Amino acid sequence: MPVGGRMRPILPSTLPWLRKGVLRPSTPRAFSNHIIKSPSLLSLDLADSWSSMWPRDRSTQMNRDGKLIFSINLTGKIIDGKAIANRITSGIALEVKSMEKLVRKVPGLAVIIVGQRRDSQTYVRNKMIACKEVGMKFKMITLAEDCSESEVCKALHQFNGDPSIHGIIVQLPLPQNLDEAKILNNISLEKDVDGFHPLNIGNLTMQGVEPLFISCTPKGCIELLLQSGIDIMGKNAVVIGKSNIVGLPAALLLQRHHATVTILHPFTRNPEHICREADILIAAAGVPNLVRGSWLKPGAVVVDVGTNPVELNWQDGSSEHGYHLVGDVCFEEAAGIASAITPVPGGVGPMTVAMLLYNTFESAKRAFKLK
Repeated sequence: MPVGGRMRPILPSTLPWLRKGVLRPSTPRAFSNHIIKSPSLLSLDLADSWSSMWPRDRSTQMNRDGKLIFSINLTGKIIDGKAIANRITSGIALEVKSMEKLVRKVPGLAVIIVGQRRDSQTYVRNKMIACKEVGMKFKMITLAEDCSESEVCKALHQFNGDPSIHGIIVQLPLPQNLDEAKILNNISLEKDVDGFHPLNIGNLTMQGVEPLFISCTPKGCIELLLQSGIDIMGKNAVVIGKSNIVGLPAALLLQRHHATVTILHPFTRNPEHICREADILIAAAGVPNLVRGSWLKPGAVVVDVGTNPVELNWQDGSSEHGYHLVGDVCFEEAAGIASAITPVPGGVGPMTVAMLLYNTFESAKRAFKLK
């Protein structure tokens, strides 16, 4: 929606499904709102009042110098992302069955993959399996590594116009000869279930509005925290990495949940010192074992987004693929210091897929005008 060369935010008056009460009482069935714990971002909006006394968290106490001390739990709880994701996808599967009975249609997800990257093929295969498990339709177009932007956009427009498809993703990264931003901008806003469209990212920054879709990995990180009973409001949160896919939207989402957020990047000075102030740390740098135990505040909560393949010695037969996955956080060191931590694999990865399914289901509900 360019206006004077700029994008304007999606306001409730612009798109009817952002308004409350868009459905009439005659709607045959209300779907469950308890698949995930993430609330509407609009429900989180609070007026900024710097004059009021800041409430003290119930889990904190003061030391003799009048400084807040967060309670410390050194049990090193493992946040089981796979188990949480399974609960969410089971809920989605039930709702998809109800949808099929009601409107005789199911949500549909389409994927465009360019080239033959093994990791991308693995990710797409996981999404295909997940769609089948919850009863969703899945379509895929595979294009050659040397394809043109127009070929990718043609495939996108095909899915944009397909009423059986409610979510479209372009598997990233794309080959360097393709303009990623230009291609992603061609995805229909109503089907941008990856949440990468500039308007979806832009609306994440603004109080009073919310995006149609939130990027799946950041949304999965927040859902892991909420499902694990971890408070976000008022906490010091540090995000390592500022990518458009994870770091930036994760920081924005934490801010919408009223955390005090700091973003670290390769030019940040004294990152260890900043990390040691974090109550919640989200690591999304893509560097194996970057965060050591000495970087962490005792009792911090650590969400490790990194999924880094590390080659194994040929004599090590522990993996049939010849490599194993490690996170951005040195798990062995962090587990004894953090109060809770996500493992790699089995932490954020399954939640990313679960949130993709959830976004696709929500898109289908809007398309079918279901509450």
